Amino acid sequence: MSLETLSAEISACRACPRLVEWRESVAANPPKRYRGEEYWARPVPGFGDPAARIAVVGLAPAANGANRTGRMFTGDRSGDWLYAAMFRAGLANQPESISTDDGLELTDAWVTAAVRCAPPDNKPATDERDRCAPFLIRELSLLKNVRSIIALGAFGWNGALTALAAGGHAIPRPKPRFSHGAESRIGDFTLIGSYHVSQQNTFTGRLTEPMLDAVFARAREAAGLPANR
Repeated sequence: MSLETLSAEISACRACPRLVEWRESVAANPPKRYRGEEYWARPVPGFGDPAARIAVVGLAPAANGANRTGRMFTGDRSGDWLYAAMFRAGLANQPESISTDDGLELTDAWVTAAVRCAPPDNKPATDERDRCAPFLIRELSLLKNVRSIIALGAFGWNGALTALAAGGHAIPRPKPRFSHGAESRIGDFTLIGSYHVSQQNTFTGRLTEPMLDAVFARAREAAGLPANR
């Protein structure tokens, strides 16, 4: 199994009828600003450097973001925040992610999510989450150099914990609880929590650029990468 093979398997998945219907209905009836664009409208695989030492785990693709473009956190405001922070952290070659042909490249970083299809109201059902979990489990096992995992929001945090436990890593007891800046050492991994880069958090000031920059700086340190200058 390779990351390329896993990505192809993810992209072809139709295991969750509600999510299949939703992702395809959004593509068939897009907002006016996206009319005429061809939507990806499939599950979205991870993206980045196969030799990554840092993995970023989000919730799920946005209906008119990654579900449209086919790349995680691409084409929406959340992605604007995430990749700008990764650029400042020295993990991306440019601060924006617009489309799959925009020239974006990541170094030492991989971006993925706990659920691969855009869910209605950004809320996957429990059974949908569970059916999708094996993809993240296998993905993390293939990313041999990852040492830091940034979990965006409680959903990403719990998804990462589930994947690490399934991969044979002992989870501390009591189970580590999510909060911004929370940190847990799990085997060879350091799991770090961050508020999600959603507009709900960034527009209200709950998550600021310095807060996100601090998370990435800590992830670099825990992954054994030099501080970004």
